Amino acid sequence: MGTTLCVANPKGGVGKTTTSVNLADGLAKSGKRTLLVDLDPHCSATQALGLVPPDRHPFMLLEAAGDFATPSKSDFFAFCPSSSSYREMDLLAQCSEDVLGVLSAQFESCAERFDYIVLDCPSSLGALQQAVLAHSREVLIPIECEYFAMEGLTEMIHLIRDVMNYKNRELDFGGILLTKYDESLESSGVVEAEIREFFGEVVFDTVIPKDAVTCEAFYSGNTILDYAPRSRIARAYVELSMEVIDREQ
Repeated sequence: MGTTLCVANPKGGVGKTTTSVNLADGLAKSGKRTLLVDLDPHCSATQALGLVPPDRHPFMLLEAAGDFATPSKSDFFAFCPSSSSYREMDLLAQCSEDVLGVLSAQFESCAERFDYIVLDCPSSLGALQQAVLAHSREVLIPIECEYFAMEGLTEMIHLIRDVMNYKNRELDFGGILLTKYDESLESSGVVEAEIREFFGEVVFDTVIPKDAVTCEAFYSGNTILDYAPRSRIARAYVELSMEVIDREQ
């Protein structure tokens, strides 16, 4: 069975989508069969890969389970886009009994065919986030290296603990990832030190630097690993991918 990895943080602008897209591509390039699922109504991951959001979210169509796009040069990378329909995403976010049944069937089907399922989640702590956590094996929380980094993190941790205790005992705290690190700012180093001191080994060794390549890759419709494979941020996401794989062993 594959590992379902939920990338989540209720605070926006922390590099959640960038991490989801490039971690998934890095895992695929390492030879792991990887599915990236865009569950954000803003469709950021879908647009970052140069795709047009469909009217219906593929996860809401049971017959489409597994018929996903391959946006990367890697044959191991598959992608499930988000929907351009707010009505469709609102139905998904409400997580009625019918929707929960569909999600359960989709996650179970995908886990049988992929080594990793990376879920790019909305910036919220609503019913959809809870349902996604309940169907995940690990949760990865990106945190921007700035003074308000801890904003919203307490609520996220409480939600994770609730799910671990009551809904899915197999859910693990996959780790905290430091993002948008600016070595020219003293504050980035201060924030990193404080987070590592507080959370210890939960924090990934890999740190994602702040890099203009991120925006360039987004507008080109490519992953960073494809757009600028020799950039420092591409190397960082490759290192993160290896670290994720190593933690599984």
